[in-house]
Amino acid sequence: METVQLKVQGMTCGGCVKSVEKVLRAIDGVQHVQVSLENASANVEYDAKKTNAKAFKLAIEDAGYEVAI
Repeated sequence: METVQLKVQGMTCGGCVKSVEKVLRAIDGVQHVQVSLENASANVEYDAKKTNAKAFKLAIEDAGYEVAI
């Protein structure tokens, strides 16, 4: 398992956190997601054989937020 921290901009409330968590958990290979509104971040634990940080970035951006890896 690998872990990556993404900086997520544009989250303003708990609903935003839940949206980001939902799109990340839907990705095959993601084992654990922790999103923080206070830190504007998402920590993702994943199977590197199945997915990668680029997939997370695209999913979050498709949900309407900005991402920096």
